[in-house]
Amino acid sequence: MSSGALVGASKNRFMAWVVGHFPPGQFGRYLIVGLVNTAFAYISFAGLTVLLTPHIPFAYLVASVISSCMNITFAFFSYKWFIFKTKGNYLREWSRCVTVYGGTCALAIALLPFSVYLVRHLTSADRSAAPYIAGVVQMPIFWILGFLGHKRYSFGVRSS
Repeated sequence: MSSGALVGASKNRFMAWVVGHFPPGQFGRYLIVGLVNTAFAYISFAGLTVLLTPHIPFAYLVASVISSCMNITFAFFSYKWFIFKTKGNYLREWSRCVTVYGGTCALAIALLPFSVYLVRHLTSADRSAAPYIAGVVQMPIFWILGFLGHKRYSFGVRSS
């Protein structure tokens, strides 16, 4: 088999893997609903950061924890009704959603100081702007992790 054929076969296997994990219709709905959820989440994070900054050090970390808690239930209903379209099992799926969100939020919060540090040192962003920029930079990573976690665990859906 020629190297071109190997690359083509490898590319086809990769695409099959991607489509198997990210069905176009379902992942497309996830991205659309995710934009609404992300706007809600970022506005709550930014708003709480603005409110808390004059009162406590590292307010962006506290704001991140509080806004993450608020956003889980909002996102749960949008995922359940519009993306995975499951019936019943509200308490089980909500608790699993909390588990997935808790894990991704904990990871996001743990990475936030590092992200803020990188933004401050790799860009011309000043100290006050860095937390906001870092929050935006981290989002795509957690969109993908969240989709896979909710698809495989929270809602236990194989495909749509």
